[in-house]
Amino acid sequence: MPEEPCQCPDCQRFYREHDRLIRENPTLRQQQELNWAALQSFRTLAGRVLEDLQKQYGDLEPPAAPAVEAGGGTAPVAENEAIQQAMADLENINAHLFSIEALMERIFDVRVPEEVERKFRELAGELAPDPLNADRLRLNRLLHQTPDLPDHRG
Repeated sequence: MPEEPCQCPDCQRFYREHDRLIRENPTLRQQQELNWAALQSFRTLAGRVLEDLQKQYGDLEPPAAPAVEAGGGTAPVAENEAIQQAMADLENINAHLFSIEALMERIFDVRVPEEVERKFRELAGELAPDPLNADRLRLNRLLHQTPDLPDHRG
């Protein structure tokens, strides 16, 4: 018996976005282009943020001993460490994105006949039916009125 999908708000948002992307991009070619654009936009934004942080903060080196401020706190040290860690994380993200780009180039080379693209469109309609379809709306109303089904919309 299949496990029920999670009903938390984050997962529900993911499911809606997942289905929308299938509905709006129901062919192999459209999925290739969508993923390429998403990858490139992620690389562009993450790279630019890292570049700006490096310009603004340079290579932050953690001090040998925490500097104690007048109030006895070490907030600037913790902030510098957090920024330094974020910059290192962004460098790692960018490296991973370059690796993904190399793999995506191989995926982008695949071309399929129109008959296969039709199969993509057909199955996309089954995997992600239109949420505004009258039957789907009726079913959703029925499910939400059923007292034995938990409502996790919280």
